[in-house]
Parts: sequence; structure tokens; C-alpha cells
Amino acid sequence: MAKNMKVALLLDFYGDLLTEKQRNSLDFYYNDDLSLGEIAANLGISRQGVRDNIKRAEAVLFQMEDKLGLAEKFSEIRQRLVSVRKAVDIIDQKNMRVYRSNEINESIKQILKELDRLDKLNE
Repeated sequence: MAKNMKVALLLDFYGDLLTEKQRNSLDFYYNDDLSLGEIAANLGISRQGVRDNIKRAEAVLFQMEDKLGLAEKFSEIRQRLVSVRKAVDIIDQKNMRVYRSNEINESIKQILKELDRLDKLNE
């Protein structure tokens, strides 16, 4: 079973919708990087039981993402925030070299402040 890092992200978004054993199995497997045998020992179930829990839980997470798309929206917002921050940096550099406008500088500070707030909301 190749580890899929997208599952770790989906677990953050939808993990509360899983059973406790499913959530724990995925958490141990993806976040703690434990083997099926180690997880089985921790949960007191068979390796096959762990594997079944992981497969069922992954299916639930992917179904939820297909329906709601929260993780994809989160990633897209994060990418757009990075793009906006880069554009603001370009404007700031141009302002420093050419215009030296205090008004532009103040606007840039306000935009960066808002970007920081959005970054915190998007964590």
C-alpha cells in the first residue's frame, strides 16, 4: 500500500466523520508512519483489520472530498494567496525603485496585513 499524502490532508478535513478505529488507523499510518503490524499492536486488532480500516476510511475521505471539495478549495486558496503576495512584492519593488510613493507603500502594507489575516484563516 503506497502512502498517499493527500489522505493525510483529507484526514485533517474529514477525520471527525470516521469511526475512532478508522481515524486512529489512518493517523498512525499516515501521520506517525507506523507499519500495519505496529498499528495492529496499538489497536489490539489484526493486520488485516488495520488494512480494512484504512481502505474503508480512505474511501470515506475521498467520497467526502468528491462531494464537498474542501481540501481542494483550501489548496487553491493557498496558491492564490501566494500569487497575490508575489504580485504585491513586485509592486513594492517597483515603488521603491521608481515612484517612492508613501500612498502606494501604505496600500501595500494594508494588503500584506490582509494577506496575513487570510493566511491565518486558511491554516
